[in-house]
Amino acid sequence: MKFKYSLDKAIQWRNADPAEIYDQQVALLRSHLQQAGRAPFYKDMFKAIGLLPNDITSLEDIKTLPLTTRSDIQKDPAAFQAVSPLSIADIALTSGTTGNSIPVPYSRRDLVRLAFNETMGYWGTGTRPGDCFLLCVTLDRCFIAGLAYYSGLVRLGASAIRSGPGQPARQWELIRQLKPNGLVGVPSFLLKLANWGMEHDISPAEAGIKTIVTIGEPVRKADHTLTALGMALEDIWGAQIFTSYGATELETAFCECQESCGGHIHPEMMITEIIDDNGNPLPPGHHGEVVVTPLGVEGFPLVRFRTGDISRIHSEPCDCGWQTSRLGAIEGRLAQRLKFRGTTLYPEMIFHALHELPQVQAAYIEARSSFELSDEISVVIGTDEPLDENTVGEFVQAHLRVLPEIIIKPKNEVLAYMEQGGGRKLKKFFDLRKENAL
Repeated sequence: MKFKYSLDKAIQWRNADPAEIYDQQVALLRSHLQQAGRAPFYKDMFKAIGLLPNDITSLEDIKTLPLTTRSDIQKDPAAFQAVSPLSIADIALTSGTTGNSIPVPYSRRDLVRLAFNETMGYWGTGTRPGDCFLLCVTLDRCFIAGLAYYSGLVRLGASAIRSGPGQPARQWELIRQLKPNGLVGVPSFLLKLANWGMEHDISPAEAGIKTIVTIGEPVRKADHTLTALGMALEDIWGAQIFTSYGATELETAFCECQESCGGHIHPEMMITEIIDDNGNPLPPGHHGEVVVTPLGVEGFPLVRFRTGDISRIHSEPCDCGWQTSRLGAIEGRLAQRLKFRGTTLYPEMIFHALHELPQVQAAYIEARSSFELSDEISVVIGTDEPLDENTVGEFVQAHLRVLPEIIIKPKNEVLAYMEQGGGRKLKKFFDLRKENAL
């Protein structure tokens, strides 16, 4: 079964009877498993467990299938390819944040699907034909997100300005000349862009930007409220902030609607689960690891992919009118979970606290082994402004109830350390624990 990617049909789905959506999702899941079975990895897996796609008669049956990990893919990415080379239209690379970059092939239909996913995300934010967005994201270097955001805008009938990241002066000249009413970018860069404008007598709040879609960094907490970074971004631009979350391997993304209560889970494009440490599915409202089966993918069809990210599903109807469940804010990464003096922490919890200190201009965390079931944590802060360890320590302890080691260094020294490796993103977490040492 191939879903017809139509905006009108998709909107009908989001207001349809849940039983109708359920039946069609079952059919889409069977079709997806048939396609996945063409990839060597899943062909062998399905044979080993005796699975025939038509054996799937309910969505609950998916819980009986094995989980797919990122390490499974890294061992042999080609074993997950389910189409011939002649059918491949684009090859993307993952960011490599948690390991080596993985090549992900997209078929022509996969690119249509990718654009449609982003079209629905934009639609939920209130974006309509005629709107214009400045895309401060990379569209080259095998990076898929920039292409996705661009394709979604074009499919919707809006305009895209392919600016890319960096160079605040150039960004402001494009804003002055082309007058976009929306931005897409990494939150910390968009805040830097706004501050650059203020320093050059330009008011971001008067630039006409009404919608900001963020990528790459969390700007919401688990209760849907904005983090300090999100609040600063919203205040300085005078725009509504929308978070988006996705992964290259998934070929799928989640984006908030205007109610800002989680990224909508599109039923024709994905089945999303939350699991505990033992791989058991958790009910809505409970936090755990995000597992996604991206429906309708041809080139790289994954089944129950463990993202390594921590979040929760919200299943109550959304006030926007859509009946679909939502994925909450990303609360941390499973591989980065820390145990410190009897308290479980994620690096993002520390960064959320630091964002409330304007003197903190850059920061990273180092984790080392201490003794069994405990870690040592060093928070290294970069700043050129007056700031002392005791002040930061008291502030962090008030937020986390525990006090990690605080180290303050010049901003450029910290940024240089974070840039090591030459990846697309500044590295913020260095896991030096023995079991994770390279």
